[in-house]
This record gives sequence, C-alpha cells and structure tokens, in this order.
Amino acid sequence: MTRTRVLPESARLPGRHETESALSLAQRMPRLVLEARRVAASLSHGIHGRRRAGVGESFWQFRPFVAGEAAQRIDWRRSGRDDRLYVREREWETAQTIWLWVDRSASMGFASDLAQAPKIERAVVLGLALADCFVEAGERTGMLGLMSPRASRRIAETMAQTMVAERSSLEDDLPPQAPIAPLHEAILIGDFLTPVSEISTVVEGISSRGARGHLVMIVDPVEETFPFQGQAVLHDLEDGLSLRIGDAISWGNAYRQRIAQHRAQIDELVRRRGWTMTIHRTDRPASEAALRLMTLVSTSRGASPGGR
Repeated sequence: MTRTRVLPESARLPGRHETESALSLAQRMPRLVLEARRVAASLSHGIHGRRRAGVGESFWQFRPFVAGEAAQRIDWRRSGRDDRLYVREREWETAQTIWLWVDRSASMGFASDLAQAPKIERAVVLGLALADCFVEAGERTGMLGLMSPRASRRIAETMAQTMVAERSSLEDDLPPQAPIAPLHEAILIGDFLTPVSEISTVVEGISSRGARGHLVMIVDPVEETFPFQGQAVLHDLEDGLSLRIGDAISWGNAYRQRIAQHRAQIDELVRRRGWTMTIHRTDRPASEAALRLMTLVSTSRGASPGGR
C-alpha cells in the first residue's frame, strides 16, 4: 500500500536545505542544457541570443537605409561597397523581467512514498533555481505580491528569506492580482487544483496588459494514479473536510477522469492566451522542469509580436 503524508505549515517555509538544493540545481543547469539540448541559446536570456534590433552595443546586421531615418545611422564604409545606403543595426541588450510565484498552500504539503520530494519542496527548489539562472543570464526577477524585481547575485537567498518572512501567503492557492507590465514573463508554480474559473481570472488578469505566462503544475504520482483499494478516507487539506469511500477502485476511475478533464480545461485556457503549461511529477528530477521552463521562456520571446 502506498503511504502518504502531509507536511505541517512550518515545512511550507523554505529553509537552508531548499535554498542549497536550488543553488546546486542552478549551478548544474549550463551543463544540463549543453548535454540535453546542445543549444547555448537556452541559457541566453540576457544580452545574448536575442537576435533583434535594439539599442545595445553588439553588431547584429546591416539593412538598407529607409527614407526619413537620421543620416548619422548610415554606415558609410559598408555603403561605399555598393550602390545603396546601409544602416548598421545593433542587438537588443535590455534586461527583461521574470515574475515568479510559488504556491505554498496546504495542498502543496502532500507527499507520497512514490515521490522524490514533497510538492512544496519541489516547487520552492524549482522557483529558486529558475530565479538564480535567470539573474545569472542578465534578467531581473521578482515575486508576485512579495518582492520587486531585482538582479541580485543572491537572488535565491533573498527570495527564500522573503517567503519565510511572509507567512500570510501560506493560505493563498493562487497568486495575487498584481499588475505586470507588457511583455514581462510570469511563471506560476503550484498544483492548480482550484476551480478552473478562478485560475482563468488570474490568467486573464496577467494577460490583459500584454504579459506572457507559464503554468507549472506540480503533481505527486499518487495524485495521477490513485493506487488505492478497498475502503479509504480522503482529506481536503485546504478546507479540512474528509470523505470516506467504500470502493476505492471504482472511485479512482471517476477521479482520474475528473483530473484529466480539469487539466484539459486548464490547457485550453492557457493556449487561448498564448501561455504554456508544464506538468511536473515529483518522481522526476527538478532539472527536467527547470530546463523546459528556460527553453519555453526563450522560445516565447522569439515568437512574440514585434520580434520579441
């Protein structure tokens, strides 16, 4: 029989173990990216790999001069080799902003012996590791409702200290309605077991001003497979309710259908807004989800309107 447990409230606050695990994961990310993708652009979220025109210093390309532009933009040496005027474009080097949110509500304290770590530990480690990697790549990283964006080399420690100090957010299973500027990125990490209508309100609110987003659904293997038989008692960790069932096998069939329907609705929601959804099981290494998220952020910027 699969054993499950629920972590107390104190365990939903990041400690030294989670911070060190996140930093260790972040330090391994460059090697993991090179080995798994062989694409250095996966780590290039700051001044590298943008490949679009801007006000930076790195040369990108020559393009024909357009009437009405300032004459000082003309590259006369390149133009002298042809019968046309050319402008030297430079690559964009402006740091961007990543907003992170980590669900620390009661349901995230669930863990089974099939998982490598409880959901809350995996979510915190993933969030801190991503923050460290993004800052290392030249980004500014903040926490929705908790911390303004910054580019500190100690971003993981700062975020962990912020979460420890802010205990009121332990009751929130969705991020606050905080305004996010256009073209910023939001990465929301949680189990997203709340009604789809409530999740939709959050996604629509963030997207309304042009921000992009990514949902990371943290799932314990038991929450997908429901490997129980006979009589069982189910507990609602958010509301404190209990339900006794007599035939766990039959009940499990209906449960799995509901879970599949719930995820399909969330997937449709995020696709409609141009977001992404990542399902990460806690029996898999955190590096898989971290690598995927870094790649998704890079890809979303390259495919967005206006060459972003």
